[in-house]
Amino acid sequence: MKQQAKAKQGEEKKQAKEAQPRSVRVVLLALMIAMLLAMLDNMIIGTAMPTIVGELGGLEHLSWVVTSYTLATAASTPIWGKLGDLYGRKGIFLTAIVVFLVGSVLSGMAQDMGQLIGFRALQGLGAGGLMVGVMAIIGDLIPPRERGKYQGMMAGVMALAMIGGPLVGGTITDHLGWRWSFYINLPLGAVALAMVTVVLHLPKKERSQARIDYLGAALLTVGITAIVLVTTWAGTEYAWSSAIIMELIAVGVAALVGFLFVESRAAEPIMPLHIFRNRNFTLMSVIGFLTGFVMFGAVLFLPLFQQSVQGASATNSGLLLLPMLMAMMVVSLIAGRMTTNNGKYKIFPILGGGLMVAGLLLLAQMDTGTSRLTSGVYMAVLGAGMGFLMQITMLVAQNSVEMKDMGVASSSTTLFRTLGSSFGVSIMGALFTSRVQDAMAERGGSAATQQSAQLDAASLAKLPEQVREAYQFAVASGTQAAFLLAGIIAVIGFVAAFFVKEVPLRGAGPQAAPGAGAGAGADGGVDAGAVAAGPVGRR
Repeated sequence: MKQQAKAKQGEEKKQAKEAQPRSVRVVLLALMIAMLLAMLDNMIIGTAMPTIVGELGGLEHLSWVVTSYTLATAASTPIWGKLGDLYGRKGIFLTAIVVFLVGSVLSGMAQDMGQLIGFRALQGLGAGGLMVGVMAIIGDLIPPRERGKYQGMMAGVMALAMIGGPLVGGTITDHLGWRWSFYINLPLGAVALAMVTVVLHLPKKERSQARIDYLGAALLTVGITAIVLVTTWAGTEYAWSSAIIMELIAVGVAALVGFLFVESRAAEPIMPLHIFRNRNFTLMSVIGFLTGFVMFGAVLFLPLFQQSVQGASATNSGLLLLPMLMAMMVVSLIAGRMTTNNGKYKIFPILGGGLMVAGLLLLAQMDTGTSRLTSGVYMAVLGAGMGFLMQITMLVAQNSVEMKDMGVASSSTTLFRTLGSSFGVSIMGALFTSRVQDAMAERGGSAATQQSAQLDAASLAKLPEQVREAYQFAVASGTQAAFLLAGIIAVIGFVAAFFVKEVPLRGAGPQAAPGAGAGAGADGGVDAGAVAAGPVGRR
């Protein structure tokens, strides 16, 4: 009888072990759909914008369609993360999906540009919760040691969004109309909503009695809004030295200083400052900021270079990034597997930082004679560097805090990456535009081409040969300057990576010795074994 009981118990354990990864994979599929929603949206809308402006008018407000979404996403990100920590992640995540879908429907129904801008802000509000919710739930479900297995999936979703977004956007706009660029979110969102509701089971969380830090949330929102507006407007809408930019900088600095003061005294701060006492968390925030700076700058300027200088078609602009995105996905998958197998990760930020600097400096060498094959190789080097960094930064950041701070750790890391992308596009863009105008003046280009660096291959073919060559030289010069700047800035991330401390990942190694304190230390994450970190499944 004893042997039968033991055999039965062993069989039940085996079945539970097999069922658990399957249930986690089903949950991850739902989370990846939600993540795809947030990432795909801007890529699709970008290709539909000319048609939208043609129907709704309001060309002077065009930039606000993107800016309102970006602002709402960035400003709401830390708040969504904190709400998940306080009141339970599942309910907050489902709320974010609903807000995003409502914003999508209303955006598709917009009758003028003002309505579209307002509804896009609502949509961006939901998008902020989607990204943070995905990262925080993964942090709850899967211990850091095991999370590397799933990194390739997340990198694949990012690549799919960047490559497929423009193609899908163009197809939908041409055949169904621009409103379906928003309505397409509904079936995807409904699937994510249903799957998360049914298959995601997290431990029940007692409703927190703590008061929400409204003052801290307001100050952080004002500070982030000012920063994003400065990086969006400076050098384009207004001169860097203009009064409005100076005022925004003053407001942003004052709001953030006030935020730090309030957070140091709040009972339940929106962004607990103690998480930044952890060396690894602070370093990951810096590296994440720089990765965002480089990545979104590259996504902006590489297709522009290939279209304007190398004569590539704008129709398949997403495919132009394939070497970078494929390298990023493959390397992310390999790094994840290696992290899972041996629990070591310090080498990856170092490799990633080094390859990112090398890739940017190689891209800074491109000129009018650079072939597509050569630029593709350079892009692959940059993509490999980002592949080592994209998921590792979130993994180490989450491993560096207590489980109760998983939401704010995820939201803070996401926020720094978002702000990095905003700064990258702005600063690299300002340098690019300045260099293009200077080069055109040197080559005697026409005033018309000085005003724009957005001519496609078809438009270029219509220009006089002398003007076309001057323009291509100017775009190449601007691209070189932008990537050189990014390469110099990326050195900071490379140096920072050497200071990362190799702390055992939760779920790895022996349990903590009796009496070992749980929680984050000054330099290292949470003690191994201090927190139960197995996949959650049904509880």
